[in-house]
Amino acid sequence: MADIRADQGSPFTCREQVRGKDIGRVDVSEPASISANIAGRYATAVFDLAKEGGSLATLEADVSALGAALKESAEFRDLIVSPVYSRDEQARSIAAIAQKMGLSQLVANTLALMSAKRRLFVLPHLVTALKDRIAAEKGEVTADVTAASPLSAAQSERLAAALSKTVGKTVILNTAVDESLIGGLIVKVGSKMIDTSVASKLASLQHAMKEVG
Repeated sequence: MADIRADQGSPFTCREQVRGKDIGRVDVSEPASISANIAGRYATAVFDLAKEGGSLATLEADVSALGAALKESAEFRDLIVSPVYSRDEQARSIAAIAQKMGLSQLVANTLALMSAKRRLFVLPHLVTALKDRIAAEKGEVTADVTAASPLSAAQSERLAAALSKTVGKTVILNTAVDESLIGGLIVKVGSKMIDTSVASKLASLQHAMKEVG
């Protein structure tokens, strides 16, 4: 089992780690639940430091940029998870990426620390955790929306308004496209899932028919 003791400290300890102190050696084989827990501690440290420094707006921009990069660049996704890259190669690459993207010093330092400790593989979890914390601070909630085709601006606006009325908070849409849905939407707000896709209904019907047969 990988040694994760270095990431099991208090939020204060993690804050000190984000500031640049050593957190020990680990590998990249932890399961998703541990990845989420590690990312959560980094997210708490980064969020608290940004809030104390009055730079939440800058952090939000950084998180948005990282989320877009993870979504659009297969090379970036490969960099953070592939064991082919050495620690030094990851460090040089992530530093260059942070500079090119114009990320804040706080986020750049955090990425450098994660790289040094072979923790870059939790970056998608970190982005999600930070988005959730920023949204909560602003009284917002993020809805993950998967559609069969891209939503128009008008459709997105109507959907966000409808969801906001339901949950009682301002809803920010995080959209994705999955052509296999054959129409309809899959919407996830927190732990609540709303599935109106034809594909899902067909799958449910097929499963029911198999049980009857």
